[in-house]
Amino acid sequence: MSEVIFEIKDLVKEFDNFKAVDTASTVIHRGEAVFIVGPSGSGKSTFLRCLNLLAVPDGGDIKFKGSSILSKSLNINKYRQQVGMVFQHFNLFANLTIKDNITLAPVKTGRMTAAQASEKADNLLKRIGLYDKRNAYPAQLSGGQKQRVAIIRALAMNPDVLLFDEPTSALDPEMVGEVLSLMKELATEGMTMVVVTHEIGFAAEVADRVIFMDHGRIVADGTPESVIKNPANDRIKEFFSKVL
Repeated sequence: MSEVIFEIKDLVKEFDNFKAVDTASTVIHRGEAVFIVGPSGSGKSTFLRCLNLLAVPDGGDIKFKGSSILSKSLNINKYRQQVGMVFQHFNLFANLTIKDNITLAPVKTGRMTAAQASEKADNLLKRIGLYDKRNAYPAQLSGGQKQRVAIIRALAMNPDVLLFDEPTSALDPEMVGEVLSLMKELATEGMTMVVVTHEIGFAAEVADRVIFMDHGRIVADGTPESVIKNPANDRIKEFFSKVL
């Protein structure tokens, strides 16, 4: 197998004595597209948010390329430069142009000069067909366009891994396809991706591995064939019978 990017061991996250994530363990390798599915409230998004410490775990450990991210010596800003995050609601800066949204972080963190970041932003915007919108503001874009910009903004940092938290759930149905198409391209190119989604058909098509969560636990972890098409237990069968 390729290099281990994340090693998650007995992860626990509690809210008011409720275990949103309950002793979850898995390993994610470089180049894998891992999709996390399951019913609402099953802990999927909390699990994902623990991976970049937007939610701080209450138990267990998360190792990133061999080192614990729960160590007191972790430089969280440097860590997050390597672990990009794409949210449900885009989180673009409304007062910045599309291009400035993309160049801000690479320049501020010193990862690129202004000229390098500008060239990178132009190339990424051309890739998604939005170069002509570079001087527009987020309010002037459709939801699908905003989400594609949010994805390439994360890509502009040259991260080791991209985390997606239900990236299509806030979109109108006709805009979902353009976002999924970009995500499929990234998976094909070998970008390490961890994706929380309700798009089960897309997960079945694109994922290298599917994790099924229920009540905070990982109850299945395997190929799309084994988890989605040939589920091992009745709970998973019941879930997929309703959503497929």
